[in-house]
Amino acid sequence: MASFSTFANRLPDPDFKITEQGDNDNSNGIAGPGFATVKFTSTAPTAVSRTNSGRVITRTIVNQRWSIGITYNPMTREEFEPVHNFLLDHGRLKPFFVALPQYKDTRDSDFTADIKVDGAQNAGAAFVVMDAFGDNNAATGLRPGDMITFNDSNNSNHKKAYKVTKVTNNTDYLAGSQPASGERHVYIHPRLEKDVSNNTDVVYVEPLVRVIMTSDVIEYTLGNNNLYQFSLNLEEAQP
Repeated sequence: MASFSTFANRLPDPDFKITEQGDNDNSNGIAGPGFATVKFTSTAPTAVSRTNSGRVITRTIVNQRWSIGITYNPMTREEFEPVHNFLLDHGRLKPFFVALPQYKDTRDSDFTADIKVDGAQNAGAAFVVMDAFGDNNAATGLRPGDMITFNDSNNSNHKKAYKVTKVTNNTDYLAGSQPASGERHVYIHPRLEKDVSNNTDVVYVEPLVRVIMTSDVIEYTLGNNNLYQFSLNLEEAQP
């Protein structure tokens, strides 16, 4: 027998296996089923005021959050139990992580550089300066549509997931905001939620979204073919 340090805290999927003891073991654990469909929603509440003359004034009133709806194909009991038991253990009380298959890799799947934040970045920034890209080819590295998180050793509570919306480089850039050679200005949605330290690792391969369930109810349907039908709704939850 072997001991383990923590119980798994990520929803089981084909790339993340959980043993019957509750720890992650991709060699001996049971894989979670893949998702049949994923509904991914961005909610960014905005106050809009309109004057009598037609002038519009807008402002952000609440932090942005992601919502995730997951539907599974009909499952056998062996496929269903790892997911169901994991969710029963967490409920709405304990947040956990989920990996979305559409953001498993960057759009440039051959890119493998160790990207770092270049200089301290302040909360509220529309873009983050990053380096270690190695060249100024706009098709190399992070691209719009990728998802990232930050592994900041100075702030372990920064678990926010961000979507890349624009990327500028040393040769193609907004006037007055030119990245250095090998740098990128990576524009994100939403704006940076917390300060990020210099040399923080940028996670772009299988970034995880920290979530909780949106309901206290966990239910499934068992058909006369002995297959389980199940879906769940999640929303981003920050520490």
